[in-house]
Amino acid sequence: MRIVKEFTKGFTTQLPPFRLVLGLCPVLAVTTTVENGIGMGLATTFVLFWSNVLVSLLRKIIPQKVRIACFIVLIASFVVIVELVMKAFFFTLSQSLGIFIPLIVVNCIILGRAEAFAAKNPIHLSAVDGLGVGLGFTLSLAVLGGVREILGAGTFFGASVFGPSYEPFGFMAKAPGAFVGLGILLFLMNAFDRFRNRIRTSD
Repeated sequence: MRIVKEFTKGFTTQLPPFRLVLGLCPVLAVTTTVENGIGMGLATTFVLFWSNVLVSLLRKIIPQKVRIACFIVLIASFVVIVELVMKAFFFTLSQSLGIFIPLIVVNCIILGRAEAFAAKNPIHLSAVDGLGVGLGFTLSLAVLGGVREILGAGTFFGASVFGPSYEPFGFMAKAPGAFVGLGILLFLMNAFDRFRNRIRTSD
């Protein structure tokens, strides 16, 4: 069924940032903890879902020459909603994510899905596409945030994992650690894909 396919591709062939290689700025900047990763991912998912829905709804009304500008205005409107809600109800998380919440406006994933998919497909498929890719992005940030938090601080969701004697790898909580963590996850994903392809070939 196509709806299932459009949803699940956000976790496989269209998994950001590991397959689309988009949205790397927030991926590398905010994933010092699992909480930050999930918070940023869900905020992006909200914007991605609703911007896809509106772009699909208005795709036949918006003139082609100004479509990108209109897409950005729609995206920015939902980003403002997310920012205000987070400041009202999740202030500590909002402070941790800082400037990267407003910068969702220029996230290539959102504009890319609006242009490549939502502008060419009906509402129900665009909504499922936005939700799938958004949750895939959330999962990516959560996993990378988990790796960095466990290795860089010895905690998971703020709770100690290895006890007081653990000496954390401090660089994992800094910018170089983000690149190392991303590289490790990319290596594991590519190794798994090769292993799976070998099994299929041998069969």
